[in-house]
Amino acid sequence: MKQLKLTGFVIFFFFLTESLTLPTQPQDVDDVRITQKFIEDNVGYITIIAFAQYIQEASFEELEMLVKTMAEYRDKCLADRTRPECSKLTNEVLLENICAMEGLPQKYNFSHCCRKVDFERRLCFFHNKKADIGFLPPLPTLDPEEKCQTYKNNRESFLNNYIYEVSRRNPFVFAPTLLTVAARFEEMTKTCCEEQEKANCFRTKAEPFIYYLKALSSYQKNVCGALMKFGPQILQSINIAILSQKFPKIGFKQLTSLLEDVSSKYDGCCEGDVVQCIRGRSKVMSHICSKQDSISSKIKDCCEKNIPVRGECIIYSNKDDRPNDLSLREAKFTESDNVCEKRDADQANFMAEFLYEYSRRHPELSTPELLRIAKVYEDLLKECCNMENPPECYRRAENRFNETTEKSLKIVQRECEHFQNLGKDDLKYQVGISGDLSREDELLLLFRTDICSFSYLINLTKLAPQLSTEELTFLGKEMVIALTTCCTLSEEFACVDNLMDLVLGELCGINENRNINPAVDHCCKTNFAFRRSCFESLEADKTYVPPSTSQGLFTFHADLCQAHNEELQRKKDRFLVNLVKLKPELAGEELWSLLADFTTVVEKCCKAQEPEACFKEESPKLAAKSQAA
Repeated sequence: MKQLKLTGFVIFFFFLTESLTLPTQPQDVDDVRITQKFIEDNVGYITIIAFAQYIQEASFEELEMLVKTMAEYRDKCLADRTRPECSKLTNEVLLENICAMEGLPQKYNFSHCCRKVDFERRLCFFHNKKADIGFLPPLPTLDPEEKCQTYKNNRESFLNNYIYEVSRRNPFVFAPTLLTVAARFEEMTKTCCEEQEKANCFRTKAEPFIYYLKALSSYQKNVCGALMKFGPQILQSINIAILSQKFPKIGFKQLTSLLEDVSSKYDGCCEGDVVQCIRGRSKVMSHICSKQDSISSKIKDCCEKNIPVRGECIIYSNKDDRPNDLSLREAKFTESDNVCEKRDADQANFMAEFLYEYSRRHPELSTPELLRIAKVYEDLLKECCNMENPPECYRRAENRFNETTEKSLKIVQRECEHFQNLGKDDLKYQVGISGDLSREDELLLLFRTDICSFSYLINLTKLAPQLSTEELTFLGKEMVIALTTCCTLSEEFACVDNLMDLVLGELCGINENRNINPAVDHCCKTNFAFRRSCFESLEADKTYVPPSTSQGLFTFHADLCQAHNEELQRKKDRFLVNLVKLKPELAGEELWSLLADFTTVVEKCCKAQEPEACFKEESPKLAAKSQAA
């Protein structure tokens, strides 16, 4: 998988994906009218997304009541737009109707939000969203034949239920992304229900849009977290870096104009204002295609396509070619005698232009690294512009930039080398897990990913034991995916740095009031650009108090024998995380040994004639060994 497909343009995904019943008309039509028609036609889906994300605990039956209410509201306003209630913002109407549902605010504990109004109410509902979805039941799964029959019998109810289940489990994902996932899900269902091997078809075709959802979820949570914790300026910087790399020939004034459309849309999308988010996406689409000659030479064919495929086309287009007249360095930021005067005249605009010029010249760097360079330059000018001879001072800027990138590069190289070598020292512990395998190379190849996962799970749990087991296992898996994906690519640095930054965004979360422990909170909230290096220096949390009892950690049952492959791996991950939470003082070797013993117990008892009796006998032995460790 090329890194370009994930982070180089991921900012466009939620703006540039159109789905479901959006009309397939050419681009010279009135986009505002098309967008409004889309919203009106899809009021049911939009209501489901908003309600399921705001009130994740609510049942599907409760949701259907609200869908009916919002459909009636739409019909009234289509019949007579002069009605007083039709002048309200759609999200305001939606929240009013949620609050008006009898007994619901008390049942799901959001009455306090309903007592607020306007922005305060929206913010309250936003803070009511829960990233940790451990309180929800497992995602319902249907046999492929049953799934196809359900779709055939009642398409609308089938899709509504799917959107509901996905939305409540992804409360911070933007509505256009969820609508696109739903559209792809329906396409997959239609195709696979015609196939003989339905199960294999569903499994194969589901992977791309599951990846799409995960990638966009991570990115959207990351940028919304940046907005909530650090304000609009850091979001502006992220957008400048990404857009300048994607479209290096765009002029700074044109970029500034585009940024007004892009950045202003995040408020609605991040708060969960579904309608505003959709309208914002459409406006950005129109802007890019209406100015394509000055933005990119790669999107002409894309902008001539019908709306449903236009966005995907732009997303998968290559970065534009570097302009022939673009010098390797922009001298006016380091060689000019009046840099300080220009900065003082309009500091925000000056720094934005610097980031734009540096980003378009360095497509090989990650977004976080470009933000670090901008911060280094900003700090350097603060220092230099107070000196007697500022030019002599800031002419050293390029050296500072190179030093900063070199430090970041070494972190990535160290991580990839660690990943490639991981397993050689830990092999003796894995042997207990894997059984009688003779060739070390084969063993390492087979278990390197597992070993890497276990290694990151141990480190993450020691750093942030306050996080739920589900969150920690998810983060550990995401770190392994980043290294597995990136460490063999030519663009290794940007790939690892971008993906690891998304993992840190997941860890830090969106809500500004999220607290984990003092050390982690400091890294999450102090400096967005340098939070990765901050986490690099962290050690195990000293404030954590482990539980006084094992809380059933060493109670095993025969259902473990039914778990295979990925499910068994998840159970191992959960055991390891909970073990570290119980015994955070244990060293890695002791934890590896206990994990090996756990796997040996599972293998032994699942081969026994009476697995339950075997687990009852072996579990206390493992608990005793843990206690003695």
